[in-house]
Amino acid sequence: MMTVTVRWSALVLSLLLMSGCSTMKGWFSIDDDEDPRRPVELQKIEETVKVKRLWSTGVGDGQGDGLYRIEPVIGGERIYAASSDGEVKALQRSNGRRIWSRDLKTLISGGVGLYGDSLFLGSSDGFVLRLDAATGETRWSARVTGEVLAPPQSNGRVVVAQTYDGKLHGLDFDSGERLWTYDSNMPVLTIRGTSTPIFRDNLVLAGFANGRVLGFNATTGAVEWEARVAIPQGRSEIERIVDVDGTMVLAGNELFAASYQGNIVAIEASSGRKLWERPVSSVSGLSQGFGNVYVADEDGTVFAFQRNGQGQRWRQDALGWRGLGRPVTVSSYVAVPDFEGYIHILSQVDGSFVGRVRADSKGVSADMLSDGNVLYVYGDGGKLYAYELSAKPGN
Repeated sequence: MMTVTVRWSALVLSLLLMSGCSTMKGWFSIDDDEDPRRPVELQKIEETVKVKRLWSTGVGDGQGDGLYRIEPVIGGERIYAASSDGEVKALQRSNGRRIWSRDLKTLISGGVGLYGDSLFLGSSDGFVLRLDAATGETRWSARVTGEVLAPPQSNGRVVVAQTYDGKLHGLDFDSGERLWTYDSNMPVLTIRGTSTPIFRDNLVLAGFANGRVLGFNATTGAVEWEARVAIPQGRSEIERIVDVDGTMVLAGNELFAASYQGNIVAIEASSGRKLWERPVSSVSGLSQGFGNVYVADEDGTVFAFQRNGQGQRWRQDALGWRGLGRPVTVSSYVAVPDFEGYIHILSQVDGSFVGRVRADSKGVSADMLSDGNVLYVYGDGGKLYAYELSAKPGN
């Protein structure tokens, strides 16, 4: 009974945190006008960037009802996308036309990972699947210990998958046989989600709900180093939540990670030595560009921190409590989605608003992708969009 109670509490918490809270009215009988976390109303902006939709296509039921963040992945001239109801598609990046489509007849909760000619997906009932990227055919399916909420990753020898029960699994690339498992010892309460593991040669970098990032030997699963992103503080279990759930970024030998109710940190990937840190509370993850690291705080503030640790470059605080997703760099801009499905385009130079488009009224939970001046947005309702960004004449 304790497990059910804990999971329900975590689900309620994740709904409040991840949905933009649409306000807490009804939970605590607080009037909207008095709710300090009420999402701000959007103000008109001067749009100096043209956001042109190139194409859109449907992919199943999108994120479904499971609070998932199933993200597409780019592979050469293709983009691969999956939905929670098991539909997987390979599309031409130039026009969105279907190359192949498969119904896996299983509920997908994590993906899409890509290495070489293979795609990797995680299911809600605890399986990791390897598909042929050329045809969509299943090469193997391997059981793990729980729901997989992030894209499994590979270096061509080992496939790693992180499960919601706090474990990291290493699987044989060719057969799916389990090679090793690491147990992080989950806190009592966590936010629904996990970070996505990152490979650096034979080193696997992974963040956990206990506020730590670890480096593993991919072959053996041995822990090479450990770094704290945040230390749990407070008396209640809610106050002590410090999940490292959002997308981490590896740039050269620098790993950037952020936690809820904690910090953004820069870590030396080879050793785990902490280079610098700044207070922030985020579960959506980071991106980097123009010598900056970008992160969206849970309160709706978008920060640009100097990558070299010299402090804050700029901040944009006009999107208060709008449930922001991961900022993504595209051309010379930063794009950030909100809980109502608006994509806000900011200047990488000073954080000013330069454009806006609404992709999906149901919201955008999955990480967006970019290549050059094209932004790919997978809406929660199941539509995948490609947008081209360009400066308007005279700007």
